[in-house]
Parts: sequence; C-alpha cells; structure tokens
Amino acid sequence: MNRNYDTEILSVGTELLLGHVTNTDARDVSEMLSKIGVNVKYHTVVGDNPQRLRQCVEVAKGRADILITTGGLGPTCDDLTKQILAEAFGLPLVPVQAELDTMYDYIKGGKKLTPNNFTQALLPEGATVFHNLWGTAPGCAFEKDGKIVIMMPGPPKECCPMFEKYAIPYLRKLSDEQIVSHSVHIFGMGESTVDDLFREEMNTMVNPTMAPYAKECDCLLQVTAKARTEAEAEEMIRPVLEHVRARLGDLVYGIDVSCIEEAVLPLLKERGMSFAAAESCTGGDVARRFTDIPGASAVFLGGAVTYTNEAKARLLGIDPALIEEKGAVSYEVAKAMAERVRALTGADIGVGVTGLAGPDGDGVHEVGTVFISMAVEGRTYVKETHMGAWRTRSFVRRMAGNYVYDMMRRYLTGLPVL
Repeated sequence: MNRNYDTEILSVGTELLLGHVTNTDARDVSEMLSKIGVNVKYHTVVGDNPQRLRQCVEVAKGRADILITTGGLGPTCDDLTKQILAEAFGLPLVPVQAELDTMYDYIKGGKKLTPNNFTQALLPEGATVFHNLWGTAPGCAFEKDGKIVIMMPGPPKECCPMFEKYAIPYLRKLSDEQIVSHSVHIFGMGESTVDDLFREEMNTMVNPTMAPYAKECDCLLQVTAKARTEAEAEEMIRPVLEHVRARLGDLVYGIDVSCIEEAVLPLLKERGMSFAAAESCTGGDVARRFTDIPGASAVFLGGAVTYTNEAKARLLGIDPALIEEKGAVSYEVAKAMAERVRALTGADIGVGVTGLAGPDGDGVHEVGTVFISMAVEGRTYVKETHMGAWRTRSFVRRMAGNYVYDMMRRYLTGLPVL
C-alpha cells in the first residue's frame, strides 16, 4: 500500500455474541489482509440490533479507513447490515438486475426461494457488486466520504472464498506497489522461542519484514516485502527465507502450506508410498485431517479407531495379554498398533496413536501422555510425549496428530525421525 489504511472488521450477528457460532470470519479475513499489508486495528462484534449496529458503524467511520462487515446480508428481517451502512453513507439501495436474474436461476435449479430472498439483490447505489458463487447473498464494495466499505455475507463457506476472489483484488488496486508474503511453517518450536531467536533482526527490518504468529500446536513466521513488481518483491524475500530456513533447520515443515498434513501429502506421492492409521485417543482425527485434503485417497488406505482394549485386540489383532500387561497407553501397544494396521492394510507406513487426552488419567500416566508410533519396512519408531496435564482434550488430540505427521515428514525426507 502507498499509505497505511487502518481497518476495522465489524461482524454482525446475535449468534456470535451468544457463542452459538464461532467468529471465524474475522480471523480468516484478518489473515488474508495481513498478506497484502492492510493493517487490521479493530475487531467488533455486534448483534442484530439496528440501534447498536448504527452506533458501531459511526464509531468505525471515525477511526478506520476501511470498514469490512461480515454478516447481515441475508433475506430475513434481522439482516440489517446493508440498510444501515447505506443509511450511514447516504446511499439509496437499488435493485441489481443481474443478481435478481441469478436468484431466478436458483428457482429453476430446484431451489425454493421465498419473496424476501430477492431483497438480497438490493445494494447501495454505485457499489461494486461481488457475485456470490457459494450462496445467494451478494457482497459489495463502495467508497464514500473518504472511507472504503466492503460488505460480505456471514457464512464462512461464502465469506472466505468471496473475500479472496473479490475483496483482495479490489483492495490491491489501492496501491501501485506489489506486496508479496510467504509463511514459514514451524513445528517443534513455540512462537515465543521463535520470536526470541529472531527478535533483534525483526526489530531492525523495514522491508522485508518478519513476524511470528501462533497457530494451534505449531507456529509460523510471515515474511512480507513491498516493491514495484511482484518479481522484485520475491527477490527481496528470497534471501530472508533462506536465512530463516538455515536457522530453523528441520523444524520448518513447509512454506505457504495450511497445515503439516498438507506438507506430507506431496511427499507420499513423490515416493509412491501409502499409509494407514490406528488411533485411540485421537478418535479418528488423524484420518479426518488427512482426508480433508483433496487428493488424499491416492495415498491414504484407511484406518481404525480402536478406542477400547477390546477393539485393539479384535480389530487390530493385538495380543490381549500384551495390553493387560503393559497397559493400553504404552510403548509396546503403540508399536503394535502401527505394525498391525500396516500389515492389515498393506500400507507402506502404519501409524499409531494411544494416550490420555483427559480429563482422567489411568493411574500410571498423567493426562497429556501420548505414544505416537510409525512402522515402516524393517523398523518401527515410537515417541513418548508429555504435553501437560493442564492441556485440553482438543489440544492433546491436535498435537498428537501433528507428531504423527511430523514423524512421517521426517522419514520421507531422510531426516532423523526421533
């Protein structure tokens, strides 16, 4: 950007205030904006109340250059965002014929739309229309009174792809410079340690810049550069990325990937290898995460959720005497889980997870103790981890999955597995 634009994200919806719905829109929009150098200064959440929404809009007008709203564009009586934003900026709402026609097409396609749905095609006069390919409510953008206003529908499956497709290019036009950003994803070192490692140089950097961000169970360093052309910005970033990778070494699991399992998929494909999973405390989360990625079926053969001792014996064929002697949460049982699921499925790699996600222990191990295993031809690796008894179930399960994928990544790239 040629100047700094202070931005406020105003999320509209009583369901957000009640906690019935998590406000992921603000998080995702903020992340996308950070990659093009737009500074988000405020997150505001307001219910479907016209008076309070007007107050929030007036506050935002006074302190932000860019106002982005999510939610309140639907057809019901409590969807008030457009009306109040148009009122605040003195713009009439006018019908957009192309959007009306699209809604008629919805009816032709077998969708049942009541008359109030067509109010979604009323937009502020002169606004740039963002057609919704993922739903019915269009978004829009306009500039008035020195402010930039962008309105997005609330459902994340609509908001996020629409923002990336329409709003990001719209905002890029504000600058004749190109902003390029790359994320270095790290597992095995926390955000505070990463910050301490690079703090001195980060404090002196102007362009490019670096900033650490915490994710659930891992973290990332975002490197951003601004230049006249994209190629120039990439060239400025290149030595910084090389420097970061050199300092962090094998803790870096990928550049610009969304998660560690996404980094493992191409490695399996390149090696022509498959894997299968046997899970206990993760309850199928390892398999779910991987199968969320398009193309996973090329390398993932299947898995078993063996939550009880009986299931471990019956489904995987693990000797009940071994489970009785060593306990379900043990090196020996984890080892057997990986080896048995590999043998049963014919996979090149078998992984196993058994542990205590809480809130109760087993009388031997504390909550947060997890054994992660990986069986390959000729060898089985087992890692014992202690994540802390204060950790939540979701954290333990997520972190256990990260360890599974990190073991696979290390094996597939020739790094020390343990």
